[in-house]
Amino acid sequence: MKTITMDVLKDAANRLLFTMSEEEYQTLYDEFQILTKQMGNIGKIEGLEDFAPMTFPFDCTTDFLREDEAKEPLPREEVLENAGNVQDNEIKLPKVVL
Repeated sequence: MKTITMDVLKDAANRLLFTMSEEEYQTLYDEFQILTKQMGNIGKIEGLEDFAPMTFPFDCTTDFLREDEAKEPLPREEVLENAGNVQDNEIKLPKVVL
């Protein structure tokens, strides 16, 4: 794991266009030191590798969703019948530029 130094924090803040005071940098640095120590302590727990990583704090089932089953597609004529703008047997959409 990369060591978090004051220079790393300042570089990250600069890249993210944050402006912070020296006091705020020190507070953030202190927080990262605490987090790093906690992560080190977690790694020392015996038998930790026997457990699967948790992605959600409790079991989440999706019983309400239907199974996705492939069906016969609609005929092209039926689909194009309801389209607003058709060109060359395809639905023409407005150009989107970001």
